[in-house]
Amino acid sequence: MGEQHGHGHGVTAGADRKWLVRALVLIVGFMAVELVVGLIAGSLALITDAGHMLTDAASIVLALVAIRLAARPAKGGFTYGLKRAEILSAQANGITLLLLTAWFLYEAVTRLVEPPEVQGALVLVTALAGIAVNVAASWCISRANRSSLNVEGAFQHILNDLYAFIATAVAGAIVWWTGFARADAIAALVVAALMAKAGWGLVRESGRIFLEAAPAGIDPEAVGEQVASVPDVVQVHDLHIWQITSGEPALSAHVLVRPAADCHAVRAGIEEIMRSRHRLDHTTLQVDHADEDRTEHCERSHGPVYRFTGPVPGT
Repeated sequence: MGEQHGHGHGVTAGADRKWLVRALVLIVGFMAVELVVGLIAGSLALITDAGHMLTDAASIVLALVAIRLAARPAKGGFTYGLKRAEILSAQANGITLLLLTAWFLYEAVTRLVEPPEVQGALVLVTALAGIAVNVAASWCISRANRSSLNVEGAFQHILNDLYAFIATAVAGAIVWWTGFARADAIAALVVAALMAKAGWGLVRESGRIFLEAAPAGIDPEAVGEQVASVPDVVQVHDLHIWQITSGEPALSAHVLVRPAADCHAVRAGIEEIMRSRHRLDHTTLQVDHADEDRTEHCERSHGPVYRFTGPVPGT
């Protein structure tokens, strides 16, 4: 007996566009100023920061586009709608960060070998202004819904920018007061490391969703054992746990119950366990009576098979 639980597929990772747009305006405006000042001052740290801010701006733009796409209703061949548009944009943003990291690392090492002249005072003043802008932008995005992978990624990027501006300000002060020009390149290396961390985090998390891995914090084996321990359940197989998009996990499974069991009651009990213990609201369960003449119900099941090994309730 197949039972499929109905669900609404509203946008659960939607963000407040107003706050995202405000953060975007702050970032783009200061990014342009920082790039010009970085070229005038000869500071790779400032130019690196500007490049990082460019990816921040891109992540917010992609998030806004993805939110709009994800809000479209499911139709045609897109049975989940376009919910994974945000995951595509998150992965693109992460890859861009990693590519920029490689370029900035090369430039920083080159400047460590042959440091150019850097105007430390100009770098220091610009970095201090950048700290103020990033604090304001971080506050704006913190007001939006951060359940979206894109929005949370943009928030983390701006925090990284804040740390990067602090490193740049320190480098500018060192160059200004001591004349040690290599401090600028060292600060650029710090910024590149932060970019690599943020980029790899986005690529890893979006990759897990594309590969339909179980969400972090949910152990499929433990879930399978829990379902198998539900009264009247004798076997569980074809258990799959994945994420449709960030913050929207799903589960499907084939459950075999004792011949005299009530399939509807068993299904309801399993769904309640999934909701209360794992926050799995989107469940699709096929519940059938076990065939005592067959050891395996499905000829080609996917993944482990979980069986009830304890005493049968009521016996």
